[in-house]
Amino acid sequence: MHGNTPLLSIRNLKKVYKTREGELEALGSVTFDIYPQEFVSIVGPSGCGKTTLLKIIAGLLPKTSGEIFVDKNQFDPSREVGFVFQKPLLLPWRKVIDNVLLPIEILKLDRQRYVDKARALLELVGLAGFEHNYPNELSGGMQQRVSIARALIHDPKLILMDEPFGALDALTRERMNLELLRIWSESQKTILFVTHGIQEAIFLSDRVIILSARPSRMIKALDVELPRPRTIEVRSSPEFGAYSLEVYRCLELT
Repeated sequence: MHGNTPLLSIRNLKKVYKTREGELEALGSVTFDIYPQEFVSIVGPSGCGKTTLLKIIAGLLPKTSGEIFVDKNQFDPSREVGFVFQKPLLLPWRKVIDNVLLPIEILKLDRQRYVDKARALLELVGLAGFEHNYPNELSGGMQQRVSIARALIHDPKLILMDEPFGALDALTRERMNLELLRIWSESQKTILFVTHGIQEAIFLSDRVIILSARPSRMIKALDVELPRPRTIEVRSSPEFGAYSLEVYRCLELT
């Protein structure tokens, strides 16, 4: 399924928050690898530190201890990571194309050189023709598509997604799952995806990493060997049901 060299290596990652009551251990000690072009989801009980883990990888939160390597190197997350948050977080006063180009400006790259790429990415996410719209003119699903294009613009090695479809209605969410699989296969990116949805995790992923309750540790990394490309029909297969049951059982143990 993957080569021998991981793209991302997490080793004994720990996060302890200092609170008035004392220390709160959010991440106990988490270790896993992700390989190039893999789609990996993380599931676990509420409050187990899934978002914390992504934010540490993205450089948005400091780790307490442990190591993070990308391509075997200590890495610069601003260059090598694209982040899609729970909410689209688009700037309302900027047109769609200007929102997509925001990371280019933050990284002080030559904006003109990326305009064509921004248009191509909007086409990739199904928003050709919406370059000059403002975020408030788009539906929730369309806004999340813009944020996916924005996460891809600076060609990061790794895309982190923190429950990006959690706020969408069930039908839009299903549609976005299918769209995300298409975008992933066309862009050939490596994706680490946090979700509360066990079925969503299985449907999207090559592997599902199951975390325990806080302080979280990895209970299991489950290989999902359902054929690709995946269609909605796979959700009604006995194999899909067996994977779902296995994840549920692991979570019941936490």
